[in-house]
Amino acid sequence: MRYIGFMENMNIKPIKRSSFRDEVYVSLKKAIIMLEMKPGQRLNDKELAEKFQISRTPVREAIKRLEDEGLVESVPGSVTRVTEINLEEARHAFTVVAALQSLAARLAIPRLIESDFEKLEFFNAQLKNSMTNLKISDAIEADAGFHNVFLQTAGNPEIVSALDRILPKIYRLEIYQFGSTQGFKSVEQHNGIIEACRKGEKDLIGKLVEENWLSLGEILTRQ
Repeated sequence: MRYIGFMENMNIKPIKRSSFRDEVYVSLKKAIIMLEMKPGQRLNDKELAEKFQISRTPVREAIKRLEDEGLVESVPGSVTRVTEINLEEARHAFTVVAALQSLAARLAIPRLIESDFEKLEFFNAQLKNSMTNLKISDAIEADAGFHNVFLQTAGNPEIVSALDRILPKIYRLEIYQFGSTQGFKSVEQHNGIIEACRKGEKDLIGKLVEENWLSLGEILTRQ
């Protein structure tokens, strides 16, 4: 089912720290992902600077970073806006994410310790609870936490860097087309991944993680 929440702009507020550019970037990125800033919404650097209570320069720099990541676009007529959700692009993104997450899981297997298994169990339980209570952002955070166990343990910063540029598009689509059925399917898939991890079945884990992401992508990108 599609769930479109009505959310307040909790991320657009005055900044108190000195690193204005990074703070603005993080705040705007989160607002876009959480649909506080809607697809197609125009971005006015002057208005945003006033809301953040800073100068326009760090706002422009943050917007440029978001444009490089495909979350913002500039169109003829000097209009800057949040990009629309593109299902075809999302399909390509899921293919890449599935492959990278699978690789990370396989690299992580020899390094996993008991505390990592506890984290996997914890985040999967959090995901199930969030899905039950239809808490979208909490569900996405729990799912990210689950897969981050592998990313952190794999010890490959290139994988993390690549995913940092792609995952925001997927998270935004998850918010836009939130469905509890797929979420519970992910919980079951995660249980299978945890079981394979405990048995040290590297090839099976890679396959299960890849299927986990591809099945989510198949459902979320249906026309």
